[in-house]
Amino acid sequence: MISKFTHAIGVVALMTLGTSALAQEASSNRVAANTDWSVFVEDNPTECWAVSAPKETVNSRDGQVVSVRRGEILLFVFYRPGAGVNGQVTFTGGYPFASGSTAELDIGGTTFDLFTEGEWAWPATPEDDARIVAAMKRGSSATVSARSGRGTVTRDTFSLLGFTAGVEEAANRCSS
Repeated sequence: MISKFTHAIGVVALMTLGTSALAQEASSNRVAANTDWSVFVEDNPTECWAVSAPKETVNSRDGQVVSVRRGEILLFVFYRPGAGVNGQVTFTGGYPFASGSTAELDIGGTTFDLFTEGEWAWPATPEDDARIVAAMKRGSSATVSARSGRGTVTRDTFSLLGFTAGVEEAANRCSS
């Protein structure tokens, strides 16, 4: 069983890889597009991921909708067989999260807490990843709510159309 510490180490590695993953979204490494989800594969080390951008984004401060500039907003599911990563859920909000805060992922009324560091958020354990992926396969949308270091509350809604096909494609391409 992978400990929370080991899971966190894997996420830190993903945070490092995340920059390259974001840059590669526009590259030729995309191997499939399934409605609202795309699949990417990278070699050396082998890694595969399904990724989507939100369909709707709402930013508010003190209960009022505000306009803010954010970087890329993406929801990922990663597979890295060499590191034992199998379906790791990761979110980047395009801004630094408030220190010590969590993000909330809501899928059809079921909520999951995501721990934050910098611009990244992820579940606490691989078991949480598995529960989230299962919920996403059953759901039609996923909404991530979080708070920035400047106090802005963000709410990003992702379509799950094509999620199952995308995540299965990524898993199959990274299976041993």
